[in-house]
Amino acid sequence: MARPRKTLVSLEDTPYYHCCSRVVRKAFLCGFDKSTGENFEHRREWIDSRIIELATIFAIDICAYAVMSNHLHVVLKVDVDKAKEWSDIGVLTQWHKGFKGTLLTHKFVKGEALNEFELKTVNDCIALYRERLTDISWFMRSLSEPIARMANKEDKCTGRFWEGRFKSQALLDDAAVLACMAYVDLNPIRAQMAATPETSDYTSIQRRINSAIKGEQPKELIPFVGNERLNMPNGLMFSVKDYIVLVEDTGRIIREDKRGVISASSQDILNRLNIPAENWLKITTEFDALFKGAVGALPALTDYCEHLDLKRRQGAANCQRWLCA
Repeated sequence: MARPRKTLVSLEDTPYYHCCSRVVRKAFLCGFDKSTGENFEHRREWIDSRIIELATIFAIDICAYAVMSNHLHVVLKVDVDKAKEWSDIGVLTQWHKGFKGTLLTHKFVKGEALNEFELKTVNDCIALYRERLTDISWFMRSLSEPIARMANKEDKCTGRFWEGRFKSQALLDDAAVLACMAYVDLNPIRAQMAATPETSDYTSIQRRINSAIKGEQPKELIPFVGNERLNMPNGLMFSVKDYIVLVEDTGRIIREDKRGVISASSQDILNRLNIPAENWLKITTEFDALFKGAVGALPALTDYCEHLDLKRRQGAANCQRWLCA
């Protein structure tokens, strides 16, 4: 039986979560459907654009994403501190970017006078919206519902387009986060939809490479900020150059028609993550199969299970086997 989402999310333990949604119908979400001869490639652009749009609304950063033929992956970081720093008007402004709000919330933003009862109603809305803007369930719902409506309209049908629930799993440490990001970024290469990361359309790695060519990092994605230090800015460990090289090295190895090896810079990252190269290749090709629940070193996994009152550490054996040297 599926667990309630609240029993899977513990922001006390980690802000990072890997989410995956799949379509429920036989027809492809996007790409070419051999069974019908129809091409839905344009729908990938819908999803790509929606993911980027939601990143400007929610207090949730995009670490990685990939839009595939019948499913999508996103790696998210919930930024509770950002939501707490928003003023009351800031919360409503963010909410109104993607949702209608109420007549009273719009009046409040405009500075119109409200009576005591109306002001209390607005304050209740602000508290609710502030919470929702850090909720991965609301993020995924806001991503999937518009796409489902557009696809159903195009297909001239009604009913479910996505599976009833999206899969989510907590990523409890840097090793789990980086391995999951690489797994997501390499999805098109494993599926033989692309030959290289830079040609992997509608993925975060393509965005990072295109920006890196210009000496930049994409504003739509959470940046890499280097090694841990005092006054650490919000971002991912390591440099963006090292991560791109690591993904490129890994992609060359997992492709049967390419001969590749782990470079010195990539090996340095794996050493710091305490993951042997052979384990890394296994994880980045079979992440979904190896880890059904939270992912991380055993101490972090134990704390996560205790905080959520889980009776067993699901996947503890594989976490110990593949994430430790």
